[in-house]
Parts: sequence; structure tokens; C-alpha cells
Amino acid sequence: MEGSGRGRSRGMIPVLALHALTEYYRLERKPPVTAGLLAANTLAYLRPGPLDDLLPTIDRVWFNPYLILKYKDPKRFFLSAFYHVNESHLVYNMLSLLWKGIQLESSMGSAEFASMVATLLAMSQGITLMLAKSLFIFFDYEKPYYSEYAVGFSGVLFAMKVILNSQSENYTYVHGLVVPAHYAAWAELVLIQMFVPGVSFLGHLGGILAGILYLHLKGMSPAPDPLTLAMRGVSSVLSWPWRFMRSLFRFRRRRISGRGTVGRNQRGWTEPGVWRCSACTYDNSTQLDECEMCGTSRSIRRSRSPPSSRYSEHIPLDELRRRRVERFGR
Repeated sequence: MEGSGRGRSRGMIPVLALHALTEYYRLERKPPVTAGLLAANTLAYLRPGPLDDLLPTIDRVWFNPYLILKYKDPKRFFLSAFYHVNESHLVYNMLSLLWKGIQLESSMGSAEFASMVATLLAMSQGITLMLAKSLFIFFDYEKPYYSEYAVGFSGVLFAMKVILNSQSENYTYVHGLVVPAHYAAWAELVLIQMFVPGVSFLGHLGGILAGILYLHLKGMSPAPDPLTLAMRGVSSVLSWPWRFMRSLFRFRRRRISGRGTVGRNQRGWTEPGVWRCSACTYDNSTQLDECEMCGTSRSIRRSRSPPSSRYSEHIPLDELRRRRVERFGR
């Protein structure tokens, strides 16, 4: 999607046509929906013969949030995606569509691909419209967003890029930079905004968000994108005071207790800070002088005399239960 600015050059469309024919010739299965989209965008730009009278001019289909909402104009909402400012704008977008369309349509089938493109078109245009309106309401940004004039298929192309790279773990080149493939759309968004004048930032951002939303609706969520990571970070920072206060109120003084082990340790030795009762073999904290399980004094263990001479080595289970009830029922 590109902002206002007009002008035509000649000679690039034949190159586009030759490249498209070459790509289709080498394919065993020719993707018809991609071919139809290429033809629709090209014909809307060239306006040959009777189409010149049938198709509305570009001045009547600019994507302008103010005019769309004021006059509830569906023509500007939908048709603006199929119009382009100049030949280089058209050829760049169509080459991108050719590459992405062939891969996606070949993998998912023509019917599902056509449904996806229609959904992405409506979602990307709708999200762009909501973003522009929100910036105007909350920040009073009428220019350049709410009153911006833009056309082009690039919003849908950004959404397709997100879907195409959503499950990829490889790296790709974005205008000379090597980035993870699932972040390629975000990198291209920033680089195009920096180096290409007159492009629609909200139009491209709306396409990226449409692609992410489509994946979520389809249950094919990609790796966390920069926007999601940023929102998680902000949420974590804002919720920190609440988590801190909650941890303070939940604090309780805990009673010193043993290690909760009865019987011989599988490793055959007692851990540091723990002493084992000679009567019931319960592991207790060294801060306790009596066994937490049966009440036997720790001094018996320290005595040189055999445990059996001072205390029964085999205490009945009922006796252990009785002592524990008496100990903790006080």
C-alpha cells in the first residue's frame, strides 16, 4: 500500500509478464487464483479498452479512513487494494504476489487460498481503518494517518508473508539483512518505512496484524512476534507491584519440620542439616531436639549405647500413630 503520488513509466509490465509466464511454464500445476489476482491488479492499472469506462478512477478508490467512515464507502474499502500509483509500484507488488501466491496456493489448494486472500483483504483493510480511527480519537493524529490516501496490494502481501513464514525456523534476506524468517515481515515493515518515501505504515502494519490474527483463528499460531513480546513485557512490568504485594500478604511463618522421609534413604546417607531418629528412622531438621514423628529425644542417637538398649528399635505402627496424634493434638 502506497501513499499519494502519481506518475507512470513504461517497459516494466512486459518484464513482469515474461517472468510470470516463465514461472508458470515450469510448474506442473498452474495456480489459477494467483494468476487471476495478477491479471486483476494489472488490468486495473492499464485499464485497456472498455475497462477504462467501467472501472472507477483511482481518485474515487483511494483508501482514506475519513472518507470511508463518513460516507460508508465500500468501494474505497475493497477496491483500493487492486489499484497502484505507478508501474514500479505495481510490478514490485506483483512479483511479490507471484512468489508468495505460487507457494501458498500449491500447498493449500486453490479454493482455500482464494478464501484466505479474501479474508486477509477484509481483515487488513479493517485493521488499518481501526488503527487510523484509534490514533485520531486517542491521540488526535489526523495527519498523516486518518486523512491519508493510499492504494496497493501490499497489505495483503504482508499478511501472506506472515502466514508463509509462520512455521519456518530458517533465516532469510530482507533487503540485504539476514533475519529469522518468522520476523521477516516486521523487519521489512521497518526497513521500507525508513528508506522508501510515501509508503503507508498503517497499511503494512494492518497486513501483518491480519496475518497474525488469521493464524490464531486457524489455530496455527506462529512464534511470538515482536508486538506480542513487547505487550508481554509491558504487562509484566505493570503487574509487578501487584505480584509483590500479594507475596507479602501470603507470607506465613512456617513451623520447623523434618524432611518428610521415613525409612532408609535410597542413597544410604543422611543429608547435611538432617538427623535420623534411631527409633523410627524419620529424618528431622537439626534444629529439632525431638523426633517429629515419634517424639524420641535426639540425645538417644548421640549416645554410644546401642539404640535397642535404650529404646525399642521396632515400635508398633499403632504406637507411632498414637504418639504423633498426642504430639500434634496439643
